[in-house]
Amino acid sequence: MYLSGAFGFRMYLVLHTEKFLAMKNFTILLILLLSTAAFAQDSTSVSGKKPKKPKKEKKVRIIPLPAIAANPTAGFMFGVAPGAYWMMGDTSNTSLSNALGTIIFTTKKQTLITAKANTFFAGDRWNMITDLRYFITSQPTYGLGTGPQSAKPIGMGSADFTDNPYQPIETEQMMEFNFLRIHNTLLKRYKETRFFAGLGYHFDYHFKIDDNLLNLDTVPQILTSHYAYSVHYGFDPEAYYTSGISLNVLYDSRDNAVNPYRGRFAFANIRMNPEFLGSTKNSSLLWLEYRDYLHLTPSRPRHLIGFWTYGWFKSSGTVPYLDLPGVGWDQFGRSGRAYTQGRFRGQNMMYHEIEYRVPLQRKKEMFGAVAFVNGTTASNKDGDISLYEYLDIGYGIGLRVMINKKSRANLNIDYAFGEYGAQGFYFGLNEVF
Repeated sequence: MYLSGAFGFRMYLVLHTEKFLAMKNFTILLILLLSTAAFAQDSTSVSGKKPKKPKKEKKVRIIPLPAIAANPTAGFMFGVAPGAYWMMGDTSNTSLSNALGTIIFTTKKQTLITAKANTFFAGDRWNMITDLRYFITSQPTYGLGTGPQSAKPIGMGSADFTDNPYQPIETEQMMEFNFLRIHNTLLKRYKETRFFAGLGYHFDYHFKIDDNLLNLDTVPQILTSHYAYSVHYGFDPEAYYTSGISLNVLYDSRDNAVNPYRGRFAFANIRMNPEFLGSTKNSSLLWLEYRDYLHLTPSRPRHLIGFWTYGWFKSSGTVPYLDLPGVGWDQFGRSGRAYTQGRFRGQNMMYHEIEYRVPLQRKKEMFGAVAFVNGTTASNKDGDISLYEYLDIGYGIGLRVMINKKSRANLNIDYAFGEYGAQGFYFGLNEVF
């Protein structure tokens, strides 16, 4: 009987601020994860009966994973986190496709629904990248730019910064909002190379936005970073759209997109958001990304150092606050371990990460470990903060459990630390990059 990985989809928990996850809960979760993963690795019956004759392997493997967790931001979380792996062609010339999703509800009245996929068609002639999200959620913002809060004034240069409403806010600025995302990109392979090029459509809609700290009825008024930015640039602080098309160029020679051992990945995307396609204001955004893998032991391909960097830039026009480049808003939400999603945001952003990966067994591949360091820098032109004026660091260690040798699907358990007391516990599927 064929048993694929017991944990189909990546789900991670983030502890953002100075709060630790209770060690008792962490220990219980770790025991459950490892025992279930071990069961997935060994399909032999413990009853003493002979195992059933193996069936022909299915081209599609779907695993519905119950999602039960807790963190200070979301409270108690429950739902399902389905994952899927499939082949669209012959295994000799077609890469493994994968999809990850969530349907999560929380005790803080959040609903998180996602579907993210990377699909390779037969012979890798076409590649499709899909990112669908619907959130009813809450999330803190800390203003634009990296660096200490004391460097991030609320005002936009049009008022006296000594007035209280324009002073930096030293704490998080909690926001509640609904969010709909529809992104889909289709790329055509160029001849027999690993180069792809194509077009994409991207739609983002933030609505029912509520700045919890905002108070316009007091004297002086209490303003937030989001409200000041939105009013200054002519956006409705309660709702806005970006809708546009993109030109894309991709190079992907990785041997496995789920858990690469070798190869390179480079991606360039220029997204144009004109008003005639539904955007609140004209704008364009540029994304540049590169990943590489350096082997340390030829006989153990899992022993390597991985490199990941991307740059995300406002190239023209005016972008709504929540659509500005922000850490953790890459397709699979993997960047910025140690920090909450959107902890750093700005008109321009650069992200860098290096990860050391090592197997923990002499010959087997089930258990592995990682150590990682990342750095984020973001600009705030209104606050006179430029790229690399501040570089906020995150670092941590993690455990890897290979729950499916064929797809190389890994169960990830990471703990990370960052600046300003930030720390986070992460639980997911597949390698981070």
